[in-house]
Amino acid sequence: MGSRMAANLRRAGFELAVYNRTTETARGWAHEHGAEVVTSPKELAERSDVVISMVVDETQVDELMLGPEGVVHGAREGLLVVDCSTIAPTETRRIGAALGEHGVHMIDAPVTGSAPKAQDGTLTIMVGGEPEDLERARPLLEAMGKLIVHVGPLGQGEMLKLINNSVAAANCSTVAQALLVAKKTGVDLDALQTVMAAGSGASAMLELKAGPMREHDYTTLFKLEHMLKDVRLCLEEGQAAGIGFPSAAEAREVLSAAMGRGHADDDFAAMIEVLEGYTGTRL
Repeated sequence: MGSRMAANLRRAGFELAVYNRTTETARGWAHEHGAEVVTSPKELAERSDVVISMVVDETQVDELMLGPEGVVHGAREGLLVVDCSTIAPTETRRIGAALGEHGVHMIDAPVTGSAPKAQDGTLTIMVGGEPEDLERARPLLEAMGKLIVHVGPLGQGEMLKLINNSVAAANCSTVAQALLVAKKTGVDLDALQTVMAAGSGASAMLELKAGPMREHDYTTLFKLEHMLKDVRLCLEEGQAAGIGFPSAAEAREVLSAAMGRGHADDDFAAMIEVLEGYTGTRL
């Protein structure tokens, strides 16, 4: 995702310095697209007005921003950090507060749309933070996304993203179950998809995942282990707020079982494998 998003920034004419934990990966990307390679987040901050990060989890965000060679140690006052990772809102606020002590501004800007929309620059980006920081980042975000939405203070971009992904996971599970019921009762699956897509059963997950689930093609657009992480974080935030999310909890169990079956790196359409096992039915 990050490499595709950075490519759109270059196509829009922005000058970039890039960092990756695997230096050869950064060098290969920089050679292809034209950018300076740096050897640490600290050096990146020293050379930048805005730092954009896109990594897997809060441990990596913390290391990038606050670690021994982190952004905070090379930042000039007024540096803006735009974190596009999906992590716990509480962690975003903690990291943002620590950066703020050094005069560094932060917004959280997680994205939705998976790899294809990252490729063509049409992501949806939900932003938490101060409005003036969003306006400063907007030209960069508009090079990477089609819809930019300010959703509230720091951390609320993350919360909205977690809710969105939890709905997607629950919907994917529902579509899979519908396919299995149709299969077991003799309904033509092509007809099912056509009718549902035209009616009240339509959804992005029907459009994106029904075909791959029927074909058992788990080519990765969004890793199953990442979806499980997002659903887990959503449930934890909800629990802390005293609110349940039963459909997301059910999806978490299916995702966890799929992880146990070795599908961590597959697309989360691999949820169908678990549901097929539950029902004894193969699409």
